[in-house]
Amino acid sequence: MAAERTIDLRVRRQDGPDASPYWQRFRIPWAPQHNVVSALLEIRRRPVTTAGERVPAPVWEASCLEEVCGSCAMLVNGTPRMACMALCDRLAQPIVLEPLQKFPVVRDLIVDRSRMFEALKRIKGWIPIDGTYDLGPGPKIAPDRQALMYGLDRCITCGCCLEVCPQVHREGGFIGAAAISQALLFNLHPTGEMHKEERLDVLMGPGGIADCGNAQNCVEVCPKSIPLTFAIGEIGRQTTLKWIKDIFRR
Repeated sequence: MAAERTIDLRVRRQDGPDASPYWQRFRIPWAPQHNVVSALLEIRRRPVTTAGERVPAPVWEASCLEEVCGSCAMLVNGTPRMACMALCDRLAQPIVLEPLQKFPVVRDLIVDRSRMFEALKRIKGWIPIDGTYDLGPGPKIAPDRQALMYGLDRCITCGCCLEVCPQVHREGGFIGAAAISQALLFNLHPTGEMHKEERLDVLMGPGGIADCGNAQNCVEVCPKSIPLTFAIGEIGRQTTLKWIKDIFRR
């Protein structure tokens, strides 16, 4: 009789932010089209390790299950990616699951990505419109600019670009490609352009565009194929022009 086909997973566990990490191994029955999230759901139904020990089920984050929310980002076999899109049949086993390393661990595979949202606050990643009254139709945007903005607007704040960037560290460091791409997105918007100078001031400061080492790892792992290196280059051009203008304003 043929042996039952299984999926083996090795999960890095951590019971809390200050706890020491440890590893546990699980085995679930094979099923077609299992992705990492559905495999973790199977473990949750029966959280027993390969050693036969019943343990608390691993904890992870997930919401949309279709690569839109960005919450299920983790290291899968050492590569940052969306767990919901990582098909088990296409992964070497045991499938090794770890939390992203550039963010503080909350528990198991959940990390605190607050630094990304704080970065969006710093670069004023929004369109400044006050009030709830009808403002009428917005300014027209040329189709080529619309296409560029749409590409930048696909960011899901997953953190994969920060994870692979050698300039990003747990404590401070480079602001990251995600925030820079969003700064460009809102600088391109006719209304968002009102805060362009302020965004560029932030990106010319500590942890800004000058800290980018041009490794280009970010664009390789971005699950939404955002033109991150183009965004970094364009923001570099905008900050250079602002620097020259600032000299003559003095």
